[in-house]
Amino acid sequence: MREAVSSSSAPEAIGPYSQAIRAGSLLFLSGQIPLDPATGEMVQGDIAAQTHRVFQNLSAILQAAGASFDNVVRTTVYLADMNDFPAMNAVYGTYFSSPAPARATVQAARLPKDARVEIDLIAAL
Repeated sequence: MREAVSSSSAPEAIGPYSQAIRAGSLLFLSGQIPLDPATGEMVQGDIAAQTHRVFQNLSAILQAAGASFDNVVRTTVYLADMNDFPAMNAVYGTYFSSPAPARATVQAARLPKDARVEIDLIAAL
């Protein structure tokens, strides 16, 4: 059984997908880019600013499911430029306690709305 989870404190889906889907004890969050949910516009600034916005969006959706970053077991980080990895990683590390979730990081040819970073995740509820 699948159940959609959403938050008005995160950007609305910009396509035929859900912000998150709860399936049993797992929560799958769709990729979030640095959109400001109040304006629908991309956050201005460097990769650190964009990464913080992505985590704010992810946090809102996790909270809507009654979860937090402590529940996260897996993430995927998509970067437009792998040279942004050190700065993204510094921000990323502030959102997780030990043990950090499993992670893959890849460089993508192009991200939605020309974002510099997109992150999706899986949480155990």
